[in-house]
Formats: sequence, C-alpha cells, structure tokens
Amino acid sequence: MFLKTIDFSKFTSIKVGGKVDVLIIEKNDTIPKDRYLIGHGNNLLISPTPPPLMMLGDDFDFIKLEGDLLHIGAATPTGKILSFVKKHNIAGFEFVSKLPGSLGGMVAMNAGVKEYEIFNNLKSVCIDGLWRQKEEIEHGYRFANLGGIVLEAIFEAKKGFDKELLDSLISLRANQPKKPSAGSWFKNPHGDFAGRLIEGVGLKGRQIGGMAWSNIHANFLVNLGGGTFDEAIALATVAKKKVKETFGIELQEEIKIL
Repeated sequence: MFLKTIDFSKFTSIKVGGKVDVLIIEKNDTIPKDRYLIGHGNNLLISPTPPPLMMLGDDFDFIKLEGDLLHIGAATPTGKILSFVKKHNIAGFEFVSKLPGSLGGMVAMNAGVKEYEIFNNLKSVCIDGLWRQKEEIEHGYRFANLGGIVLEAIFEAKKGFDKELLDSLISLRANQPKKPSAGSWFKNPHGDFAGRLIEGVGLKGRQIGGMAWSNIHANFLVNLGGGTFDEAIALATVAKKKVKETFGIELQEEIKIL
C-alpha cells in the first residue's frame, strides 16, 4: 500500500473538494479498519475535512470469464465491464451503460436502473478476503449490508446481450444534465420520484453560489463552476426541509458525503 495525493476538485464527478492523501490498497494488503473506502468519485461529495480515505489499486481492476461464471474485480470501471459483456455476448449488464463508477461501488449500493440491479446476476462476493453468497447478504433498493470491503465478485454469465435494451437505457440519459454532478442526489421514495418532489416545492433551478438544482432534472445538483461543499449542503438541506413540510416525505441521500 502507498499514499497518493488526489485533487478531488478534479477527481470527483461533481468537481468539489481539495487535495487529500489517499491510501492505495494493493493485492494481499491488510485492509485498514480506520479508513473509508472510496471508488471512482462518481457519487461522492468530499468535505473540507474528510475522514482518512483509501481506495483499491490496479490489482483489483480485472474481468475474466471462466466457464459460465464472470469474475470482476472491485476496481473495474463500468465502461470496461460493458465492453467485455458486449464482446462475449453476456446478458444482464446492459444497464451499466448508464452508471458511472466501478464494480465495488455498484455492489455496495446495489446500483441499478429501473428493475435492473447489480444483485440480479450476482452469485458471490469477496468481502475483506472472505467469500459470501448473495443469499447471505441483506440487500434491497439502492442498499447492500456488506459489513466490509468488496474486493471481487462472481456473476452468472448468461448468453444473449440485449442491444435493444442497451439502446433504450442509454436514451434515458437524454434528461440528465451534462454539467458536473454526483448523479441522482436523493433516492426515489417508494412510488414517487425525488426529482418530481424537488420540482414540486419550487426548487428546480434554484442556485446558491456555484451550485444549483438542475433545470434539466431536479434531482441532480450541478456544479456551475467553482461550487463548494457548503453550497451543495445548503441546497440539499433546503430540499429535504421543503419536501418534508409539503409532502411529508423524508428524502434520503443516494450519494455519499464525507
């Protein structure tokens, strides 16, 4: 393992944060218990005083097919996964085209689009060096109770990559803003949409400093240039307060705030 200085204003998708020394974990390293694991910075907001951080190194960036099982390292980016399954005609991963980040982050939050989730084809996960079957892991909409750090996962490799499904999921991106963001800020409440609720309380397009709720999709907090952690938190706090007062719904963050 070794320390690497990362500029989070460039590293994260929302382009907020300062320079922080992050511990890079390599194969066979003992994983520290006093550090928080980050992925590729796509659903992450870093504060001016984050906890000690670590991330998985290149040893965990791999994907290989063994019989009817697909082995994927936790640091493998979604783009690499999509390219591999297209090439090998493997079904069940078409939805990752819409999700940035890496395999570990997707498993940790059971990432997905509509009914398509990473746990659907999952068989087992290596957590802190120990393998666990999917059935042993409590999981649901945008959460998985892992109890440790994902290092690798094994999936069923079913034949039949669905190009039409891929195209239909890609088309959903048409209503996503292009400006820097952390993706969907809040989870969708059961039977409703966070974007609809934020728009319903008149916050779509609301701006504080360099941050704003997007005019394109109200559940995306976008960085218009020079946006800060405090500005993002202020907008999120107002949204939670107004949605609670108006609709009686407690919005829950989908992103990680450190």
